[in-house]
Amino acid sequence: MRKQEKRAWVCLVLAVVLFSGVVLFGVRFVRDGGKWASFYGNSQIYTDGVLNRGEVTDRNGEMLLECTRDGVEYNNDASIRMSTVHAVGDPKGNIASGAINIFKSQLIGYDLLNGTYDTSKSGKKIRLTIDAKASAAALNALGGRTGTVGVYNWKTGEIVCMVSTPTFDPAYDAPDDGASYYFNNFLSGTMTPGSIFKLVTSAAVIDNMSDRDSYEFDCDGVNEYSGVDFTDIKAHGEVGFRSALAQSCNGAFGQLTRKVGSKEMKKYTRKAGLTDVVEFDGITTAKGSFDFPSDDNVKLSWAGIGQADDLVNPCAMMVYVGAIANEGEAIQPTLIKSTSFISEIKDAADLNGGKSMGRYLEKETADELRSMMKNDVTENYGEENFPDMDMYAKSGTAEAGGDYPDAWFTGFTDDKDAPYAFVVWVKGGGYGSEAAAPIASTVIQQLKEE
Repeated sequence: MRKQEKRAWVCLVLAVVLFSGVVLFGVRFVRDGGKWASFYGNSQIYTDGVLNRGEVTDRNGEMLLECTRDGVEYNNDASIRMSTVHAVGDPKGNIASGAINIFKSQLIGYDLLNGTYDTSKSGKKIRLTIDAKASAAALNALGGRTGTVGVYNWKTGEIVCMVSTPTFDPAYDAPDDGASYYFNNFLSGTMTPGSIFKLVTSAAVIDNMSDRDSYEFDCDGVNEYSGVDFTDIKAHGEVGFRSALAQSCNGAFGQLTRKVGSKEMKKYTRKAGLTDVVEFDGITTAKGSFDFPSDDNVKLSWAGIGQADDLVNPCAMMVYVGAIANEGEAIQPTLIKSTSFISEIKDAADLNGGKSMGRYLEKETADELRSMMKNDVTENYGEENFPDMDMYAKSGTAEAGGDYPDAWFTGFTDDKDAPYAFVVWVKGGGYGSEAAAPIASTVIQQLKEE
């Protein structure tokens, strides 16, 4: 009798193990089936190690890449090929975040019931959210300099421009030192933000300084504090909170950072999403990193003006300014406009764009920042430099250890037909308002003409 009971228990344990294994396999099959089917050893969908089916287009149906059994074909325009390669990817998989790698199962036509079965043997089509002409305009505006341009619709989350340089022409082999050409500055880079970070410090000031409207600072251009000079390009004279942002006064913002304090600066940087990754469509961006010491007011001051150990990811910064535009609510980016499995008229908001990432700012805080960013444009950058655009912006000039400072320009347009948030970074470009702002204007103008 005991032997029978023992055998029964053994059988029960084996049954539980078998059932658990089946459940685990089922879960992994649903989750990872597309990856298994697109394994490089599958000769049905690869020719000489290169995908032989599927097409990638821009938001307007412009062919960017087509995989066929006779080889890979690209757009005829070299500027379009070079400006979109980081979004599209390369067949050899050197650009890990490219669509040809991230959305491989969709391209080959994989589905849970039929696997990779495809009677046409031509694969499927993926329409990305990027605009080919705007991307080419961004590449040309960068003019061979290292940098990145990111633009997305702050209402739907559609990334309409994602350009990173240096780049290469995927119709030909990349240079021997190809690593830097494959690197996507927009998604994977972290850079010293300089004065664009003052938008985060400003949010902390708005919420924590009730007397901010009466704040005054006398900028003599040197702004010595504790034996250290927080220099500006010129003496701004008497500035208030709003004009300190418009003039990007380092002395004032160093003092404002000290008034806010280390704890609140950490809190508001985290709330702005700058210390975490941005995840969308199987893509994960780099994390920014910041240090706001409580025992070193000099370093704390530098950190509050976007220097010291501050490092920001461009995509995360773009999402933050998009949240300012959107009454404090951040919208998750997306690169997929549609696929062959979904009706071509479905836009990203019906798929996975337009999804809230949470509230980064209170509405009242976002509204005040919007007003201040508009004041930046009217008082400093000039509305005439952004024709037919309702522009809100902040420039940045970041000392990053090179011979020349890095140039930044970030902000948004408040136009029902062109609600775009953007970020532009030019390595060694100099002043942000001179080097980066014209690039943003050029790209958005091209988008408005589409």
